[in-house]
Amino acid sequence: APASIHLLTLPPGRTPQRSAMSKAKKALLQELGQTHLFDGWGSKPSAADESRFYKQIEDLDASYPGGLKAYVDNGRKLLADSKAGVNPLEGWTPSVPVGETVAYGTPEFDEVEAAGMAAVSGGGCGFVLVAGGLGERLGYSGIKVQLPTQLTTGTTYLELYIRHILALQGSGAPLPLAIMTSGDTDAQTRALLDANANFGMRAGQVTIVRQEKVACLADNDARLAADPKDPYKLLTKPHGHGDVHYLLHSSGTLDAWLESGVQWVYFMQDTNAPSLKVLPAAIGISRRNQLDVNSVCVPRMPGEAIGGLMKLTHADGRTQTANVEYNQIDALLKATVEPRGDVADPATGRSPYPGSINQLLFALGPYAAQLHKTGGTMPEFVNPKYADASKTKFKSPTRLECMMQDYPKSLPPSARVGFSVISNTTAFSPVKTNLADARAKSAKGEPTYSAASGEADVYASACEVLAASGVRLPPPVHAIRDGVGVVDTPRVVIDPSFGPTLAAVRDKLPTPHAVSLAQGSTLVLEGDLTRVRLEALSLDGALVVRVVPGADVTIRNLRVSNTGWEFGELTGGEPEELAIRGYKLRKLQTRELIFDQPGVYVVDDGPLGLPALVNSFSLLGVAVALAAALAGMVLLRRSP
Repeated sequence: APASIHLLTLPPGRTPQRSAMSKAKKALLQELGQTHLFDGWGSKPSAADESRFYKQIEDLDASYPGGLKAYVDNGRKLLADSKAGVNPLEGWTPSVPVGETVAYGTPEFDEVEAAGMAAVSGGGCGFVLVAGGLGERLGYSGIKVQLPTQLTTGTTYLELYIRHILALQGSGAPLPLAIMTSGDTDAQTRALLDANANFGMRAGQVTIVRQEKVACLADNDARLAADPKDPYKLLTKPHGHGDVHYLLHSSGTLDAWLESGVQWVYFMQDTNAPSLKVLPAAIGISRRNQLDVNSVCVPRMPGEAIGGLMKLTHADGRTQTANVEYNQIDALLKATVEPRGDVADPATGRSPYPGSINQLLFALGPYAAQLHKTGGTMPEFVNPKYADASKTKFKSPTRLECMMQDYPKSLPPSARVGFSVISNTTAFSPVKTNLADARAKSAKGEPTYSAASGEADVYASACEVLAASGVRLPPPVHAIRDGVGVVDTPRVVIDPSFGPTLAAVRDKLPTPHAVSLAQGSTLVLEGDLTRVRLEALSLDGALVVRVVPGADVTIRNLRVSNTGWEFGELTGGEPEELAIRGYKLRKLQTRELIFDQPGVYVVDDGPLGLPALVNSFSLLGVAVALAAALAGMVLLRRSP
């Protein structure tokens, strides 16, 4: 089971008596000017009501770096700046930061990917998954990491991430995974891991750190907001995914990783299926440029709703490399270096500033050392919704927030902060937009970042790997699925054990020109594919190959032609994972090859589409081959 870290549990022997704790917390609230919280209590509050009130105060005080005093002090300063209209970018001039753009599948890509895999080998990388969100905005009631990445196999995001990490790990030392949950997702995440034996990860390889919420602020004086329905309860909201740094530090996770030999830490979002595809190359770029912080970016179009990574130089000489939110980019550029604002570079047709997608790669040594200095605190911001132009009242209580991509803002100028972009491939396809909004975005020609586009990009990403390996594929086409535009390719789902890198996949395809997939085809390779080779395949339809550990499979020559699988319309009453897409999958005809016992197998249809002979050419062998051919079967040669 995954390790459990509860930051709010006091060590044995340090738990204060409830009366003493209540007295101390009441004094703290008085010191902070929060006596209004007692106004609705009445003359004789019950002991139970007092107890739960002070327990919440205790928890809020313990879960924020510096406690409630620091939270209120920070809130007053940030709210004063907000009311005064202080522009956090005032005095800063942007330029393109240090970094590299490398095209997927090129010799340069091969070089940086190999360098990165050398660093990963032997347990050299730890992984952090930010998984505090539910799928409610999508119309899905469960946790987002439990969403199916696609309907072809139904593999969830959490399973995909773990299987890819295990494929990178191979037979080497365990690669650790930390998952940041929230009160909304913690129990379901643990249950998902427990029900699936951590999807193959060893006991202790997964660490869970739980994020707590922060108190809401009712006004510019940072008065804590009581629940209008319950005077013994404070309103709280999430603090933002920037808490992940504090949690990794305060839980001791980073120190433990450092001691075990981990050199790199990679941060991932909860629903971006291709996020691990470019990791080894990104590590290679970090090593080549000696980067402490590498923002793994994507090419960005002007006006696109993705932040831009910029080197910012202040009028007083200070410098920092940081993400600038997409809604601030145009105004910043117009006020400084580009009167036209957020426009394309004529040489590339894209923004000169790479798109920041919250995939972050840190060198662990400098990262852990910095958090020891800061205690894991992150730069914060506040975004109150004012009731009127006087900015004295809020429409609703606000709170302080922090973002994990703002970590570089806490670094000294000497830190090496840059970016890597792996172009000509799909590396960013989050699922965060509900179907109705996705249709509206699609009608405007905007990226939808929906369940439909996320699924389509799973297939497209796999096809990119095959194409870069030399496999013959039809060109992608545009398709509309229930009002949402997607890229349409053969539906290819290949378990990461086939090859977690492009170089590894190429090794499994010794004659890639002999492998071809027709438009509309479905290829599923699942199970343990570490000892699977694909030499020749002509696929026009649906093929599923399923392999158990210990099975050595060579697909020598295979021809498949059937009606395959297709997407169809919903008829109503379908489960949420279909409803959020707007379509279902119909499996009409399928060729299945199931290898459920260890052994050595060769799949060979023969030169005329007839099965290969078992042993020497004999009458018995001919009879067996012809019988198999008439039955439409592939004959397998097996050595136990």
